[in-house]
Amino acid sequence: MSVVRRESRWAWFFLAPWLIGLALFTIGPTIAGLVLSFTDYDLVNPPRAVGVANYADLLADPKVGTALWNTAVFTVLHVPLQIVLALAIAVLLHRMAVARGFFRTVLYLPVMTPPVAMAAMFLLLLNGQTGAINELLSWFGVDGPQWTTDPGWIKPGLVLMSLWTVGSTVVIYLAALSGVAPELYEAARLDGAGRWGQFWHVTLPQISPTVYFTVLVNTIASLQTFTEAYSMFFGAGAQSGTDGDAALFYVIYLFQQAFGALRMGYASALAWLLFLIILVVTAFQVRASRRLVHYEGSPR
Repeated sequence: MSVVRRESRWAWFFLAPWLIGLALFTIGPTIAGLVLSFTDYDLVNPPRAVGVANYADLLADPKVGTALWNTAVFTVLHVPLQIVLALAIAVLLHRMAVARGFFRTVLYLPVMTPPVAMAAMFLLLLNGQTGAINELLSWFGVDGPQWTTDPGWIKPGLVLMSLWTVGSTVVIYLAALSGVAPELYEAARLDGAGRWGQFWHVTLPQISPTVYFTVLVNTIASLQTFTEAYSMFFGAGAQSGTDGDAALFYVIYLFQQAFGALRMGYASALAWLLFLIILVVTAFQVRASRRLVHYEGSPR
């Protein structure tokens, strides 16, 4: 047996657990969900074929439009803010000569906070009467909004909370910044570039694959946001007196239909719609990356 053939067998051997997991826990449930989306299934009685009725109901359901709108607004606000804030913090940390590791660790600690605990903490911080955030705003003469009860401020409040875990993106950017060759900055300075010029013409192109990756994963995560919003506005400790529809994200509505109303077929149709939306958005981002992302050795 040749060396190449033997190494290929070992490669497949080590890949096998991942491939089996992919088939059992991703591809299998995805196909099962597609089949269920054409049935009426309540977990008690056997599935009954209903054709495309679930998809027709989905198009006529006003809650679907509301949930999609809320999810889109959250994603449009969250992703750019997360990217810009993380990049700004990473650049500042990268320039620090001392204690960089300490601040990197401190920034990453919130990522390890359980989402439900974080939601409970932000319910207190965002309280319109006694919350620390409105108290801080009052020091500057600003009357803070009712973050958790005013429908117009619920989504900005959730975006504010989501930035609490910016540390994971910061760590990724720090690793990317460490890989930028110092010679490129020296050449830029010789050409008269200032700090902003160096960032725009050297740093950003060099780390653009990393920025593209973080935009991609943050967009997908935002379109599937669930735990924090559900814990704050729909769970056992939900904020009372709120307009629930303002925080009704798409996955929350899907969860309600699946495990509240026991409409598994309808929930499967909702899941497939979300899958197609993420597929289209991702395809658009991949296409845009061909013009905007610089790779080492690329002709662009």
